This record gives sequence, structure tokens and C-alpha cells, in this order.
Amino acid sequence: MGKKRQEQENLKEIEQLEDNKFQLKKKTIKELIAPAGIDATNIDHLEIISNVKRYARTFFVSELPRMCTFPELFRDLYFFGDINTSIYINPISEARSQSELNRVINEIETERIVAADRGNINRESDLTQKRLETEQLRDEIAAGFNKLFEASIVSTLFAYSLEDLNKFTNLLSTEMSKSLVGIKSAWAIQEDGFKSNLPLFENKINKDHVFDRRSMATVFPFTTSEVGHPTGVPLGFNKQTGTPILFDNFHSSLTNYNMVIFAKSGAGKSVTMKTLISRSSVLMGIENLALDAEGEYTIVAESLGGINVVLSPNSKTIINLFDVEMETIKDEITGRNRAVVNVENKVEDVTQALLTMARGSTRSQDVNELTKQIIAESVAEEYAALGINNDPNSLYIQSDNFNNQDRLYRKKKLMPTIGSWYKRIEKKAAENKNADYNFHYSYLLKVMKQYIREYDGQMAYFDGQSTFELLESSPFINLDISQLEERFARPLAQQILLSWIWEKYVKKNSEDRKKATKKRVIVDEAWMLLPYPEAVDFLNTMARRARKRNVSLAIISQRFQDFYEKPEAQAVLTSSDTKLFLAQDKSEIQYLKEVFKLSEGESNFLVTCSKGEGLLKVGGDSAILKITPTQKEFEFVETNLNKLAKMRKYKEN
Repeated sequence: MGKKRQEQENLKEIEQLEDNKFQLKKKTIKELIAPAGIDATNIDHLEIISNVKRYARTFFVSELPRMCTFPELFRDLYFFGDINTSIYINPISEARSQSELNRVINEIETERIVAADRGNINRESDLTQKRLETEQLRDEIAAGFNKLFEASIVSTLFAYSLEDLNKFTNLLSTEMSKSLVGIKSAWAIQEDGFKSNLPLFENKINKDHVFDRRSMATVFPFTTSEVGHPTGVPLGFNKQTGTPILFDNFHSSLTNYNMVIFAKSGAGKSVTMKTLISRSSVLMGIENLALDAEGEYTIVAESLGGINVVLSPNSKTIINLFDVEMETIKDEITGRNRAVVNVENKVEDVTQALLTMARGSTRSQDVNELTKQIIAESVAEEYAALGINNDPNSLYIQSDNFNNQDRLYRKKKLMPTIGSWYKRIEKKAAENKNADYNFHYSYLLKVMKQYIREYDGQMAYFDGQSTFELLESSPFINLDISQLEERFARPLAQQILLSWIWEKYVKKNSEDRKKATKKRVIVDEAWMLLPYPEAVDFLNTMARRARKRNVSLAIISQRFQDFYEKPEAQAVLTSSDTKLFLAQDKSEIQYLKEVFKLSEGESNFLVTCSKGEGLLKVGGDSAILKITPTQKEFEFVETNLNKLAKMRKYKEN
């Protein structure tokens, strides 16, 4: 039995070898060397074999409506998702057109006579109308005002699973039926259909429809979304239409003036922002202030005649986070503007910043509500000790005012500082008799010493009276924090400076839009703030309140996943009507696609697009954007060090 079984197995192996030889003989040399990457053995779809298997199904348009409105005919087909569409158009000669139309006219007239003999009045009326339309078309062609065309429309739909392909097929069929367009699967000729949809100009399906010149115009995809405003600065070109895009950050059609820019490193974020800053400053008079985390905006400030402020452990610049300014608000009852000092909000802002300081880079869990209460009470006492309240006069020293050349001069009070606040904490800790507070006082005295100048703290550049005042009407102010330690000092500086910018820069703008100056605040590398809850909270608050002061908050970041994983940070995105996505990493695109409802085509574009190209979404409109600074602009917007060195060498020669 064993010998017989062995002989049977040997016989099967021989038959298999013979079969393999036969299959090899059937294949061409090309098929043996480079086997096809597409499996076309299925009747109603193809399998594209690569690193990730994809499925494809080809359709052709089988039915068309009698009438259609531009540009609604194939809109759903072009913008459905991961789909390619080809339209083969062949003009029909005038002689053939005349012959075919005369034949149709005769057939219609014959049917009309039959309908009249049978007394079918409705049928006779319809045929009479068709004959008149056909005769009109024939006469237009004869006079050279019209022309006939044969067109074949072929589409190939792609998906990553057969289940999704079937689902998308049903959805596409339903969407197309809404405009009375019928589509059919290229059943049993999927391979020919797929080849017909390749850029080879070879139509293997030939399912033609006849169009005249007017109806032929409805098949062209001239419906690409346009983004732009009647006023603004030229930001770039629409890649799909070639038209320039004018962008006005403060246009009345926008629900808010904020914008976000997300892109991977090297995709052109800084170049884009510098281009927008320079053009809007020169052409629209918009004042800009940048919170520069990487030291990239220095040359822009110099080129625009602005100012650079460097904050570092070695600089003499001091930013006092306790600074408070009066603001002008519109009275809800009288409608008149009045000046106030919002001390309550300032106490909350300072408390949030001091909490971030207390938590430190380790984000200590020892800081809790009791710690916050101690900080908040002490901050409020600091202002109260100086008599600062909601009255604007409380900001000034009450002394005999004097008049000099018809101008009234008043001396402003010195503000509280972190140093004076720390001394208050020391005093309160010594007087404290509540055991529940002992640990928190002790903790604050230990960790906050590094911020105090009297103790030579290594991060004491926020302790003291501010040595710098933001100048009014400056075209560009750059706050450079790139020399600070990146892990904690830089995010802390971002939070404190945002609070300070709000007081010194944003609140000075009137709530009256006619009187307010257009201002933009740029927060570069905003992802650094996200690990710190108080910083995120202030960023959200600023994003919501900026529009009221005619200010645009621009958030620039390369790590969108950090925003995605922190729901409280997504409020910044919802408060931004303008979004610009440049080239993205594959690891990030899925999050962008989910949050901003990007189509498959838009997602694929962002993964493969070149530097300076991106997707601009303004409100509900979007466009594929190409940003190209001029040669002169490249002298101060370029960030690539190698290119900068090359440019300097060229100038020297």
C-alpha cells in the first residue's frame, strides 16, 4: 500500500510539472520578466496588487437627462472621492450631422403622423415639439452656430476592501441618479474599462452619447472651488484654475479672523507666514506681532522696519506678567465707549501662568486647587495693596496733575512683580496656622525661587518692571524666545508673553471696528504649549476673544496629532475660520482627514504635494494653493540655511 501511494504522489508531481511547463509556454517573455500587478480574473472588479492591495471598479455613463444645468451634470462624479474619470470627445462632421438629423426628423414626422391618425393628441404634441427642436439644431449647425460631438464617459472607483468598493458603488449610483444620470459597471470588460481610464487615449468601451456644443460644455469640471475675496493680498495661485487668490484675513464674510497652518517640517510654513505678513503689512497696513519660537522672523522685522525683542537668560529685557492696562469697551446699555480695568480677568491670567511655573517641566501633581487658591488670593492682594481696581484712574499715582503744552501728564504706578508676590507668599506662610496649607506654602517657596531675581534664579527674566513697551503703529514686532531652553522655558515664555501681548497689544484696540487697527498675532510652533493645561486654556480664551478686538490669531504648528489627542485644544481650531494645510506626514493625515472631513483626494494630495503647495479652506470653500514668493521676498522669507548661504555668496560676487 505504501509503495502504491508513493507512485501516485510521484505521478501527481509529474502532472503538476507538465502543467507548469504548459502555463509557462502560454506566457510571453514580457509576462515572465515583469508579471502584471493587476488581477483581472474577476468579472466585476480588479485587484491591484502592491504593498497594500486595492480594488477598482470601472463604470460608464449609460443614461443622461434630457436637460441639465451647468455645472451640475457630473459634479458628484468628479468629487466623489478616490475616483478617476475620463471623457473621450470626438467631433461629428457637419455632413454627417446634417444626414443624421434629417433622418431623425423624418422618423419623428412619421411617428407624429401615425399618432395623429390614432387621435393621440398628447403624443402628437410631444413629437411636434421634438421635430421643431431637431430642425432648430440642424439649422444652427448649418449656419455654423452649433456642432455635434460623440462622447464616452468612463470612471474608475478605488477602495481598500471589496466591502468598501461595493458600498461606494451603491452610494455613487444613488448620488448620480439624483441628477438623472445612469451609470453601469463595465461587467466582464473591467480590464478594458481600466485601460480606457489610463492616460493612453485609447477608448476600449465606446459607449457613446451625442452632445451639442452647449450640452458638451456641461461635462467639463470647471466647478473647482474658488477661494478669495474682492480685497486683500495675493497669497498664491489656484493650481486647478491658474487664477490668483486674493486673501483678506479681516473680510466681513468671515465668522472670525483667526487662522491655523499645519504642515510637516520643511513644507513651507514659515515662508507662507512671512509672505502673508510682508504683503499684508505693505498693501493693507496690518500690524503684525510674532511670538517667535525658532528665531525665524528676525530678518522680516528688519526688512519691514519693525523691531526685534530678544528674551534670553543673558538679555536685559524683562517682561512683567503682572502688567495690566485699561481697555475701552462698548457699554451694552448706552452703546458708548468707556474705559475700564478688568482686574478680575487679569488675576485669573496671572494665576494660570504662576500655576504653570509651579508645576514646572515635570508637571507635578502636587499642585492642586489649594495651591491655586493660595496663588489667586496672593495675586489679588498684590493689586489691592497698590489700590488698583476697575477704575482706570487707579493705575496712576494720585498727585497734583500739571498741564504741559495743553497735554495732561500722569505718572503710572509701578506694577506688582513675581518678586513682590513671592515676598507676600513668604509672609503669608509665616503667618499661616492652617495645617492643610503648610505643604502648599512650602512647595511654592521652594519651586518658585528659581523665578526670583533676588535669589539669582536661572529663570528670573520675568521678575521686575517691564523694560520694554510695545510701540504703537509698528508694522512688525518680533518677540524672539529661541534662545530659551526648549523643554519648559520656551513654552512657559509663550504662555506669559501671550498674556502680556493681550494686555499690551490686543486690549489697546477699540471694540469699535471703525476705529480699531487691524492686528495679527502669530504663535509659531504652538504644539509646545499643549502639555500645559493653563497655557491651552489661555490660548482658547484668546482665540475666542480676538475677533472682538479686530485681531487675528494665527496658530502655526507641525504636529497636528498633539491637537487631535487633546480635545480641549481643538477649540482653537473651531475658532479659526481659515485653515491652511501644507504637505503632511502619512502618520498625521488620518487625523486631519477625520477632524476636517477631508475627501480621499484631498488627503492623498496633502501627502504627495510639493513644498509651497497646500489646501486652503476658508469657511466652507477650499482650493488647491501654490505659494510662490517673489525673488525679492525670498531674500527675507527663505529659511533653508544652505540656500541662504548661497544667496549671500551670490550677492557678494
